Order: sequence, then structure tokens, then C-alpha cells
Amino acid sequence: MRSRWVPYASTPGRLLSQLFSDIVVVLWTAVWVFVGMAVHSAVATVAEFGYRVESGANGVAGNLDSAGNSAGNVPLIGDDLAKPLSAAGDAAREIAGAGQSLGVTAGWLAWLLALAVAAPPILALMMPWLFLRVRYFRRKWTAVTLASTSAGEQLLALRALANRPLPKLAAIHADPVGAWRNQDPVAIRGLAALELRASGIRAANLWRAG
Repeated sequence: MRSRWVPYASTPGRLLSQLFSDIVVVLWTAVWVFVGMAVHSAVATVAEFGYRVESGANGVAGNLDSAGNSAGNVPLIGDDLAKPLSAAGDAAREIAGAGQSLGVTAGWLAWLLALAVAAPPILALMMPWLFLRVRYFRRKWTAVTLASTSAGEQLLALRALANRPLPKLAAIHADPVGAWRNQDPVAIRGLAALELRASGIRAANLWRAG
């Protein structure tokens, strides 16, 4: 976890919290994807029913057309027999068209409802998680970059003086402000390490790597 490109902390506590948040996000996403798939599957049965109606109605229409053609060949009354059969065939084709429309509409509706159910809760958790992860990555990048130079180390020490609790500063030096002003290298390195640890970075490993 030493690389500035890795968006994870190198200190155990911060690293475990980041990994735990990742697991929570993955599980949360998986649960809502499963719920969305279940919604899609439920609505898709309506689409499947529509396509079955279309297939059955087209089959009936074909049979009625065939029967009408056969009845039309009957002498004298063929036309009278064929007309009702042809009308019934047309009605069956209208039912087939309605079944097709139902299938297409239900198919699109299945996807829309699945997205409407799954996307909001996923985004509600993922967007804050992504924001915090990106913010941490930028903070880590800045801290590692500063720690690689003497001037950056002094700036990290100054940030520690401004941001860290007084007991932790006193543990570094009895007069941390004076030590920083006098450019005490040991105190400055200790203060910089304190600021790095607050960012989830192991300063000792970082400096040995440098």
C-alpha cells in the first residue's frame, strides 16, 4: 500500500475501515441487483404471456384462413361460408397484434422497473462512497508527494501543528512550534509523520521506500 496510486491506506485501522466499506458497497449493490432482476423476471412473465397470445392467435388465424379458403370452394354457398371464417381470422390477427404490443411494452417496462427499483438505493450508497474514496486518494497523493521533499515535509509538519490534538503534538516535542520554527529535523519529521498517519499513511515505510 505504499504507492501513491493505490487508493487505500497503509495503516491497519484506516485500511480495515476502507475494506469494510468496500464490502458493504459490494453486498448492497449485489442485493439490489438481485431485487432488480426479480422485478424484471416478474414483469417479463407478462411479456412472455403476450408473445404466447400472439403465437396462438396467429396459429388460429392461419387455420381460419385455411378453412375459409376450403369453404370458398363449396358450390353455391362457398362465399357465405368463407366470409365468417375470414372475419374470424382477421379478429384473431388483431388479437395477435395486441399480444405482440403487450409483449413489447411489458419487455421495456420490465427493464425500466428493474432500473427504477435497483438504481436509486445503489447510487444512494455508491455516490458518497465514491466521493469519499476519491477525496482520500487526492489527500493521499498530496501527502505522499509532499513527504518526498524537505519543503513538503515542513509543510506537513505545519499542517500537523494546525490540525492535530495538543497531546499528540506534545508527545513529539515539548515545544513543537518552537522546534518547527528552529527547523529541528527530528521534530519536523515527527510532526510530518503525525500528519501522514492521520491520512492513513505509514511514514516510516514511505521514507524507507524513498
